[in-house]
Formats: sequence, C-alpha cells, structure tokens
Amino acid sequence: TMSCTLSRHYHVHTGETSYSCGMCNKSFSERNTLNVHSRIHTGENPFSCSVCGKTFAQRSTFNSHILVHTGEKPFSCNLCDKTFAQRSSLNMHILVHTGEKPFSCNICSKEFAQKNNLNNHLLVHSGEKPFHAIYVLKN
Repeated sequence: TMSCTLSRHYHVHTGETSYSCGMCNKSFSERNTLNVHSRIHTGENPFSCSVCGKTFAQRSTFNSHILVHTGEKPFSCNLCDKTFAQRSSLNMHILVHTGEKPFSCNICSKEFAQKNNLNNHLLVHSGEKPFHAIYVLKN
C-alpha cells in the first residue's frame, strides 16, 4: 500500500536502520536491501545472461548488461540527440552542455566534470605516478 511504501521511505531520511549484516555489520533500513547486500559475501549471482552466461547479483545491473547485447540506447540527450544505454551516462554527458564541473580538488581548487578525472588529478598532488611506465615505453 501507499502508506507502507511511504513508511519504508521515511527511514531513508531518518537514517533508522533495522537490519544488520552478520558478516560486516553494515546496516540497512530495508530487509530486501540487506538481502541484496549479502550477495557480496556469498558470491551469489542469481541473474544470468542467456546470451553470454555472465551472472549478476542485482537485477538492475543485469538489466543494464542486457543492453550490451541488444544495442538499445533508451536514454537520449534532448540537446544533441546523442543516445546512451544508461541514465548515468546521459547525466554525465549533459555536463558537457552545461559546463558544470561539480567535482573540485580540495588542494588547488581545479574543477572537473567527472569524479574519476578528479581522482586521477589527485595523483599529481600525491606524487604517485601509476602511468609512468607507459610514457617511458613510448619515449
């Protein structure tokens, strides 16, 4: 019912958690979320692709994977008509049009549209050079 759904959703805002993982003590507001989480520990992957045999712990990940085989790209940009298989990819693409850069370096304030680009940038400040070998081989 609607009131049951609203009641469950309420826990998202209160932070109230009633279900705890026996393996890592992470806690959840819904039993189903705990059940899905527990697959991390058990390795259970109940969703199997009939095309390639790859298995998945979550239905949503499985559904996204199926699009690899169908080529379907149901999410389209209303500014340039580019299409995407996943909504998250569309959301990231839209930043190209808006110029928004929501991720900024807390050391030098340089801004990035994508979090992974910020993470790569942070290596500049740490002195880590994980890609050094690639450049040495090319030179």
